[in-house]
Amino acid sequence: MRVVAPYSLDVVTSSSFSVDIDSINNPDDPFVTNIKKFIQFSLFSPLFVLLALFPSVANLLGKMGISLFSRSSMDFFYNALRKIKDEHNKKPDGRVDFLKLMIQNQIPDDQAKDDTSDQPAKGLTDHEILSQCFIFILGGYETTSSTLTFLLYNLVTNPDCLEKLVEEIDTNFPPDTPITYDALMKMDYLEMAINESMRLLPTVPRLERVCKKTVEINGMTIPKDTLIGIPTYVLCRDPQLWDSPDEFRPERFSPESKSEVNQYAFMPFGLGPRNCIGMRFALMIMKLLVVKLLQNFTVETCKETQIPLELNVMFQPKVPITLKFKPRSHKEKDTLSYF
Repeated sequence: MRVVAPYSLDVVTSSSFSVDIDSINNPDDPFVTNIKKFIQFSLFSPLFVLLALFPSVANLLGKMGISLFSRSSMDFFYNALRKIKDEHNKKPDGRVDFLKLMIQNQIPDDQAKDDTSDQPAKGLTDHEILSQCFIFILGGYETTSSTLTFLLYNLVTNPDCLEKLVEEIDTNFPPDTPITYDALMKMDYLEMAINESMRLLPTVPRLERVCKKTVEINGMTIPKDTLIGIPTYVLCRDPQLWDSPDEFRPERFSPESKSEVNQYAFMPFGLGPRNCIGMRFALMIMKLLVVKLLQNFTVETCKETQIPLELNVMFQPKVPITLKFKPRSHKEKDTLSYF
């Protein structure tokens, strides 16, 4: 993740706030160090265990000011994002990004507090804008980098699949050919490989939804406001739903076979009106990175590559995924990159 994680962070900050961090060349940038500190917590923390066993207490703990994450990192991002927001207000004619779109729909805090009607005022308060900015960083950084890491690992450990993908890339994008959005979206095998990797190693192994009304399913009554856990990892490995579920087979998601996939057994971005708002954007930046990498490098396993991959209780690799990248021109020395 030493390569794809900085890439993910740079893309998120640039597209969301028009801020260029260049975290690959500046690993000590405050944004980089604080995002790493933010997502690092002990699996054996009493608070983590409590939330894992009783997720419904999260709202109560939030009201009490108790958080699983680093308070100093949260304060850093809140202050940094406020400064970025103030800069956007000073330059109304600047580049259009996600933050600018939210600022255009901002409403005063007093208007939101005083509105007690059934149809609340449409718009975002200052606090809501800053909170959404933080969600952009957190949601786009870890999930995208993990998905890319798993994808490269699955391709390298299945050389025949990697060869097919490289052939598709070379056919669609010969040397010195610009990568266009339309051509990128038409690469069937690349999309098949991404989907199959997200099925085999889902970045989000569990989804949660709150039941908005009392319903009865198969004789079981689910009361309103019940928290429902959806075990996506289990669904994606169920042999009753997938043929040879432990094998990496992108052909499952070919245009001819895609209609046979049960949409409720494969939902890497969620499903319905509350699915991931950044789904199309995430897929685009993942496809772009894979194409650029495989245009210029040959990817191989090395002695540090763990095969088969072992996951911890958080469904993360027990040891860092390590792959070897060799320039396809073979004019440079072999390089070893850590993901």
